[in-house]
Amino acid sequence: MTDANDPRLVDDAGHAWPRLSPLATGVRGCCPRCGKGALFRGFLTIRERCPVCGLDYGYADPADGPAVFVQLFACLPGVIFTLMFQILADPPWWMHVLVSLPVLLVSTVLPLRPIKGWLVASQFYFKAREGRLVKED
Repeated sequence: MTDANDPRLVDDAGHAWPRLSPLATGVRGCCPRCGKGALFRGFLTIRERCPVCGLDYGYADPADGPAVFVQLFACLPGVIFTLMFQILADPPWWMHVLVSLPVLLVSTVLPLRPIKGWLVASQFYFKAREGRLVKED
């Protein structure tokens, strides 16, 4: 399944790498090329390069993508839960601190890392780079 003419699959040393799914590698926080090295140095900090295969992660720029996906999709159940909790139970404010705040934190913070990993792996898989103007002579 590897194509030797595809520069994404062959490194500078001539080693051919298998095509790995961005979803499988990114969500686990693994290198998009080898699938073994760690993509993250901290919770959301991307390493400079893969410790296993040496892939330079300089191409990776997910920008605000993970936060947008979390705001639009992942935190929606948490907000709906909080609103329904207020409407149906009408709890005191301290009950929201004990119940709603942890639900909102879990539904917004936990998905950030897998989504960021998936976006970085997708950038590698689809060769996403900065846009460049083509000048015709």
